[in-house]
Amino acid sequence: HVVLVLVKKHSMNPMEPLDIVYTKESPDKRISMNCRARGNPAPTYRWRRDNWEIKLLELPTDHYSLVGGNLIINNPDEKKHAGTYVCVAKNIYGTVISKEAKVKFGFLEEFPDEERDPVTVKQGQGAVLICDPPKHEVTFQWIFNEFPRFLHPDKRRFVSQSTGNLYISKVEESDAGNYSCYVFNPQIGKGVYSKFISLIPIEELPERKYKSDLVVKFPDTTAMLNYNVTLECFALGNPAPHIVWRKIGATDLPASAEVSMGGALLHLYNVQYEDASGYECEAINQKWQDWHQAWLYVEAAPEWAVTINNTQKDVGSEHTMSCVANGKPTPYIRWLKDGFSYGKGELKFSSLTFDDSGMYQCIAENYWGIIYASAELRVIACAPTFEFNPVKKYLLGANNGRVVIECKPRAAPRPKFTWTKGKEVLFNNSRISIMFDGSLEILNATRNDEGLYTCFAENDKGKANSSGILTITEATQITVAPEDTVAMVGDEVRLQCQASYDPSLDVTFIWSLDFRVIDLYLEWKHYQRVMVSASGELKIMNVQIAHEGRYTCTAQTVVDNVTASADLKVKGRPGPPGGVRVEEIRDTSVKLVWNRGADHGNPVLGYTIQTRDFYALTKDDWRVASTSPTALNGMAVMADVVDLYPWMQYEFRVYATNEFGDGEASVPSIKIKTWDAVPVVAPTNVGGYGGKDGELVVTWTVGLSRFFYGKKFGYVVAFKPHDGSDWWYETISDPETRRYVHRDSSFGVTSDDFQVREFQVKVKTFNIKGDGPYSLTTTVYYPRDVPSESPTDVYARPVSSHEALVWWLPLLSRLSDQVKYWRKYDDTEPGANRIFVPATANQTRLENMRPDSHYLIEVRAYNGAGVGPPSEHCEMFTKRAPPSVAPRMWRYISWTGKWLYVWWDHIPYNWFGNESFPLYYKVMFRKTGYITGPIYMTGWHFMDFPMPQVGDYELEVRGRYEGGDGPIRKIRLQGE
Repeated sequence: HVVLVLVKKHSMNPMEPLDIVYTKESPDKRISMNCRARGNPAPTYRWRRDNWEIKLLELPTDHYSLVGGNLIINNPDEKKHAGTYVCVAKNIYGTVISKEAKVKFGFLEEFPDEERDPVTVKQGQGAVLICDPPKHEVTFQWIFNEFPRFLHPDKRRFVSQSTGNLYISKVEESDAGNYSCYVFNPQIGKGVYSKFISLIPIEELPERKYKSDLVVKFPDTTAMLNYNVTLECFALGNPAPHIVWRKIGATDLPASAEVSMGGALLHLYNVQYEDASGYECEAINQKWQDWHQAWLYVEAAPEWAVTINNTQKDVGSEHTMSCVANGKPTPYIRWLKDGFSYGKGELKFSSLTFDDSGMYQCIAENYWGIIYASAELRVIACAPTFEFNPVKKYLLGANNGRVVIECKPRAAPRPKFTWTKGKEVLFNNSRISIMFDGSLEILNATRNDEGLYTCFAENDKGKANSSGILTITEATQITVAPEDTVAMVGDEVRLQCQASYDPSLDVTFIWSLDFRVIDLYLEWKHYQRVMVSASGELKIMNVQIAHEGRYTCTAQTVVDNVTASADLKVKGRPGPPGGVRVEEIRDTSVKLVWNRGADHGNPVLGYTIQTRDFYALTKDDWRVASTSPTALNGMAVMADVVDLYPWMQYEFRVYATNEFGDGEASVPSIKIKTWDAVPVVAPTNVGGYGGKDGELVVTWTVGLSRFFYGKKFGYVVAFKPHDGSDWWYETISDPETRRYVHRDSSFGVTSDDFQVREFQVKVKTFNIKGDGPYSLTTTVYYPRDVPSESPTDVYARPVSSHEALVWWLPLLSRLSDQVKYWRKYDDTEPGANRIFVPATANQTRLENMRPDSHYLIEVRAYNGAGVGPPSEHCEMFTKRAPPSVAPRMWRYISWTGKWLYVWWDHIPYNWFGNESFPLYYKVMFRKTGYITGPIYMTGWHFMDFPMPQVGDYELEVRGRYEGGDGPIRKIRLQGE
């Protein structure tokens, strides 16, 4: 047997030539193209360049030489040696060619010598520095002031890997300096940089705000399957815009997506076909929203689905060779025979000849690549021989059954077959026939058919024969067949099956459900419900809906088999409805349609629709939806789901109910988004205060995003002096904004008779569909001076070694209170911890305190203009810290395995130490993976629990001390 096969492309061993980039700076002044084939006899090698054979013997001075199968190019020259190379391997049995490999010559041009003009820009404006790089496959960086000090991109600065340009969303004073574009070619390991460009920021007072403006926009992009792709978006503006990415038609980006460089880059890793979609980047700042959309296409290089193998066929026989390759665009299939073009599509041979022998190569190619598959077709002729496949020496057949005696010698061309029984030559009749493949068929066999049978095979190359003895046994018959059965869920079901058979044979009973053999071991191991007795009885304990179907018993011997079937009907809860889909979408309702599922022998009484929206906390967070009509009877196949939120993503599922209870829920519908609508919810907790230098601060509570009801959600803030008639309006386009500050120096001017001025404020929402309602009007007081009085009656008490509670008697006219606390002897007052407490409260918790320390605490009132004088200092000592060592633990499981006994060391206490006094112990018993579990508190140092029989558990013990909880000691428990 002789095989000539090139090692496949994905082999780690470099047997086929690979693409090469050669650089003039290479220390090795030669190129080596690898090629090696397996074959017997050993193959010879030739090479082609750009489809022209390289005359290695005729061009000894043209830099080429052959070492084994490898092509060596000495002192390469671009004009002579750049191109596409193919290796050709040949022996007496055929020829194969390798995949194509390209030789390229790498270089990197320098930047022009012309000086770059400086760029002058106002602070706060955006700037673009042009790279204008050499045209190569390169990466880009920018040098700042001197080499090798490279600029690190961030949310405000971005370097495009498409153009090389440097973008600065808003220029700051620190950006002043000299910039150079650095270009690096990774193929040749060389980089060059441009002349420096001076960036000169000009101060502008006051600094202006500029709307977001997308200046880097990714184009329609095609990515290869299983590769990575990066999309770029960057905007200029002041404040620096925030970039948000979306996949059009979906609520989430793909799971493999990653956003980096302050939102400017969207990386999609290991791209799949389902990632193909439109993508949108949106740039948002307080002045404007700008967005861009483009499409991502996903295509793939060819990949074999069906390929060819070495084949040996008889002369004159039929043969088909086919290859199937997956890819996008669909790969084009063509064939080579012994290195020459041989056709396309599928190769069919109606009558093989010796000339059809040879090496065949199937080639699949599209825009992204090309793959090869090679195999040998060998056409043979030989005399019949039974050496490898003789007639079975001892044959068995069933009485009144069908007997087939195989006769399959190796022969080419196909031989003529003759059969004898003893010395009698057999001819075709109504009961005995010689089949096309040479096998002998006997129908309705009896004991008279027992005897010695011989198969004779003969062709023009020779002849041969082989014999076997046939014995007829009693036929196997079903004596007790299973009967159709109706059962309720939870019942025990028994299906009988008994058979008679020849006593010299063994019988095996095999059961199948809906023509699929029941794996009794797996059924018993995982479900503990199905058993088969030695007599063939099938027992199903605690029958379920899944057990319903057609059961077939097969009684099988080595000679024959017989079957009998019965249907098992199981009554229980209804099955899941199918085909759940949304047919009409509105702003607050949809029309839902579904197909009825199996009722499992009991009429469906009604249907329930569940919904899950974008803000569902878990995948199981389904809620019953409101419908029209309210009650859905058992004949319903559609309903309107109402009371939905506009502009919200939803998915739906349906389940049926009968007298046994609720059935399994359907597969969820595809995710849809309701139409947008005008918002109806007004902002809440509208308030504010007056600040320094004529600042009027308006605050409100941000509404839940489910109430946005549409794109471009924002707020309109309206305010006016209490005695004024005209309202002032300001539009806020950021939906997450919680406050607005208006500056007007006249606000701080009041008469001597009044300490404050009153303002009326209100806030409403809006989106792309229109304006929502205003909130209730609220009065805001503008203070003239900071508070002149201080809170009184400050009192504090320790809670633990690092926490304390503090109370005070507050002033009536204030916005909040400032609480300061610091260690009396170890900290300085300027470095004290500070907490602001809303005016609605007069107490708070102090945290992150040091154990066993002396603290000073003071409280000041705050009214927007500033903080008032401090209260009298309150002094307090925190408690000593808990011990740093957890108690030691032991456990014992009772001999019955039902109880767990746990005990631990008492924690000794040293009155003169620095640890706090022990109070009791806390014991938690929880399942592994869960955060919480039951907590027990005890003064003893032992407890007992029922031992868990199934699952993994954890038991934790920790001491409770005056200073708080001590460290945890944990043990793990494993059930059966």
